[in-house]
Amino acid sequence: MPKAQAFVVDTLAETVDELCRKFGVWKTTYALILAVWRRHQTTNQVSNLSNHMRRDIGLEDVPGEARKLF
Repeated sequence: MPKAQAFVVDTLAETVDELCRKFGVWKTTYALILAVWRRHQTTNQVSNLSNHMRRDIGLEDVPGEARKLF
């Protein structure tokens, strides 16, 4: 039988407090904002896809979009 692992879960406040003590408030704040911004940028956007590509992935067509010739 594999060894049982004990996971220690800290609260968010304790983790942020530890990071602030270790790296400083401004560096921690900057890193947090940067992480949120990067996550925000990586969300998938389907609004710029053509109807042909939308059909390929199983989405409905956008009404009123003119047919694009390649």
